[in-house]
Amino acid sequence: MKLLEIIKTKVTATAVALWTWMLAKAKEWKLREKLNVLWEKTKALWLGIGQKLRPRDRFMKTKAYAKLQAMTPLRRRMTVMLCAVFLLLGLIFGFNQLKAFMIKYFVSNMGLPPATVSTLAVTSTQWQPKLSSVGNIRAYRGVELSTEIGGLVQAVPIKSGMDVKEGELLIKLNDASDVAQLSSLKALADLAKVINERDRQQLEIQAISKNVFDTSKADAASKQAQVEQQTALVAKKNLKAPFTGRVGIVMINPGQFVNPGDKLITLQTLDPIFVDFNLPQSNAAQIQVGQEIVVTTDAFKDASFTGKVTAVSPKIDANTRNIQVEAQLANPDKKILPGMFANVNLKLGDEVKLLTLPQTAVTYNPYGSTVFIAKPTGKKDKQGKPALEAQQVFVTTGPTRGDQVAILKGIEEGATVVTSGQLKLKNGTPLIVNNKVQPSNSPNPQPQE
Repeated sequence: MKLLEIIKTKVTATAVALWTWMLAKAKEWKLREKLNVLWEKTKALWLGIGQKLRPRDRFMKTKAYAKLQAMTPLRRRMTVMLCAVFLLLGLIFGFNQLKAFMIKYFVSNMGLPPATVSTLAVTSTQWQPKLSSVGNIRAYRGVELSTEIGGLVQAVPIKSGMDVKEGELLIKLNDASDVAQLSSLKALADLAKVINERDRQQLEIQAISKNVFDTSKADAASKQAQVEQQTALVAKKNLKAPFTGRVGIVMINPGQFVNPGDKLITLQTLDPIFVDFNLPQSNAAQIQVGQEIVVTTDAFKDASFTGKVTAVSPKIDANTRNIQVEAQLANPDKKILPGMFANVNLKLGDEVKLLTLPQTAVTYNPYGSTVFIAKPTGKKDKQGKPALEAQQVFVTTGPTRGDQVAILKGIEEGATVVTSGQLKLKNGTPLIVNNKVQPSNSPNPQPQE
C-alpha cells in the first residue's frame, strides 16, 4: 500500500509539473493568440466559399426542395432522416472499400518481409567411415576366487589392489592336522614300499608265492595314492593365483572361518582387456576380425584407447537382431576397469572426403530432406551489399558425426547454406544474414558442465 501511495504521489506531481510547463510555454509562444488568428482566417475562408457557391440558395431552387416543402412536416423529417442515413452508410462503405484497396496496394508493393538467418559456406572435410555403439568393458581373465574346502584362515599375505603373479599364495588356511596326516601316510607308504621290495627279492629265490608279492605291491601303490590324495588336500588349504592379475578389496582376516564355495577375493587381469559391444545385423558384412576400434569412457573424457576386433559372434540375437562383437584393448596403465561403460567407434576403411553441414541446417520431412540456400538476387540492399533470397533444395544425407551430417547429393562445395532460422523461410524470402551466433558444428562435441 505504501508503494502504491508513493507511485500515485509521484505520478500526480509529474502531471502537475507537465501542465504547468505547458501553460508557461503557451504563454511564452502566444499560442492562444495564434489559434484565434487561425480560427478567424478559417471562418473567413468558409464564409467566402459559402458566398461564392451559395449551396443553400441553389438547393432551394431545385425540384427536390419543392417536393420536400409540399410534404407534411412529419413526412419531410422522415425523408431527410432516411437520406442522411443512406448517405452515412454510403460513406462508411466507401471508406471500407478505400481502406481495403490501400492495404492491398501497399502489401502487394511490400513483397515478403525479410528474415534474419545465419549462414555457412559448404566445405568438404576428411571423414572417417565408422560404426558407433556402446559397449561393456570385460577383464581379459577375471574370477571370484573361493576354496573347495572349508577351514580357519591362518594367513592373508596379500593386500587390497595388489598385483600378483600366477601361483602366488593369496590365502592360507590352517592345515596343521592335514600336514600331520600327510606325514603319517608318507611313513606308511615308505614302509609298504620297503616290504614290497623285500617280497620281490624273496620271490626271486622262490621263498614266497607270487600272490604274496602281488598283495604287497598293491598295498604299496594304495599307500602312495593316499599320500597323493592327502597332498592334494593340503594344497587346497593354500589358495593361489590361477593367473597373473590384480586382486580386489581383501575382506578376509586371519582367524576367520570360511565355508566351501564362499567368494573370498576377486582377481582380474587388466592388461590387455576386452570390450564387448553389439551392432545391427545390417552391418554384419562390414565387420571383420582385425578391424581397428577407438574407445572412450566417461571416466577419462580426454583420453581414447585403440584396439582391434578379436572375435565376431557366429549368431544373431533373435530378440534384438544384433550381432555381438569382441575387441581387445591394450591397457598398460590399467586405467580401464572391468564393468565400465564405453563408447565404441569401429573404423570402416580409409578416410573419405565429404561435404558436411551442421545438422540444424537440414530439415527432415517425410517426402525428403531439404536445405535453404542463400541465393544472390543481383540487386543491392540498403547498405549496398548484394541482396540475398532463400531457395529451397532437396539433398541426400549420409552418416552423421557429432553435430555434423554428410551431404551426398543436392548441393555443391562453396554454396552458402542457411544454418538457423529456416523454419520461417520459403522460396523467394529476402534474407538478412547475421552470423554472430552459429549453431554447434563440432565432429566430436563434449557435454558442458
